[in-house]
Amino acid sequence: MRRILSLAAAALLVTSLHAQKPDPALAAHVRADMDFLASDELHGRGSLTRDEHLAAQYCATVFEGLGLKPAGDNGTYLQKIPVDLSNMGPRSKQRLAVYEDAPRTETWNAIAILPGTDPKLKDEVILLTAHLDHLGVLKTPVNGDAVNNGADDDASGTTAVLNLARELAAGKAPKRTVVFALFGSEEMGGYGARGFLAKPPVPLTSLVANLEFEMIGRPDPLVPNGTLWLTGYERSNLGPELAKHGAKIVADPHPKENFFMRSDNIALARKGIIAQTVSSFGLHTDYHHVTDELKTIDFPYMTSAIAGMESSIHWLTDTNWKPDWLPNGKPDPNPPAPTTPRPAAPVPAANQ
Repeated sequence: MRRILSLAAAALLVTSLHAQKPDPALAAHVRADMDFLASDELHGRGSLTRDEHLAAQYCATVFEGLGLKPAGDNGTYLQKIPVDLSNMGPRSKQRLAVYEDAPRTETWNAIAILPGTDPKLKDEVILLTAHLDHLGVLKTPVNGDAVNNGADDDASGTTAVLNLARELAAGKAPKRTVVFALFGSEEMGGYGARGFLAKPPVPLTSLVANLEFEMIGRPDPLVPNGTLWLTGYERSNLGPELAKHGAKIVADPHPKENFFMRSDNIALARKGIIAQTVSSFGLHTDYHHVTDELKTIDFPYMTSAIAGMESSIHWLTDTNWKPDWLPNGKPDPNPPAPTTPRPAAPVPAANQ
């Protein structure tokens, strides 16, 4: 525990040094956040564990240090989401981390608000999200390693949201309101995102757009260098418009993987919200394995990728433009049960 606290203190010191002015040291912030979130001491941030809760507390402390408005339970930055383990499917139960003797029955979201300032636009909300959990600890080590650190999945996305919060909090106040939400237990079935929708800190009708950040720690060789991609690019006009305003972002080059349906964004999209995921996952084989560690992260790329989104997000928070679904782009709010297997992708080892 002492080691965990020292890691968190070092990371938060970087935050405090730059919270009051435009951040000249994004690389230092990125490294500090990643060093904490993907450390062995957090045991892979397993869903429904102490370590997931610690990750949420860390994010909440960053939000508090930036002077953002708390949007969790009872005036805090944390939102507690009960989870009924009896309703959990067998595949999800296989992923319960073993660092604790028994799984907890709740997950945690870290949520903060940066209020808008325009008399009309302040009632419109841009939502920036990621999931803060991962797979936890293996029952049987692989080559002596049992910790699923989840550096790319999704410490990288969580770090992106934290640093976009730093950027927006340090600059001129936005016209629209911005909500930053880091969801728990995505890996167990999207419980954090569903809990957020059940207890939203702002009216769901006020949400103009949601950008989820998922796996941006390494470049995808199928897109131009320094570029991110957006799931569901063809479903709405959000991606093309962000690209017009500075975002280095293109269409998802892996349509067969159906990634639009496989992140927390889909829960919001089924509510009618324009919700899409920013990523650079190139189908690397470290996905959901103990080898997804800090040493695999391309920090210069990741830092530039986050910086490359800043101007377009500033524009989105200050414009009165609203994205729309394109024809046949809006997902079915009540989809039928799947009759075919999930699209092919690397999967966790059998002993997870």
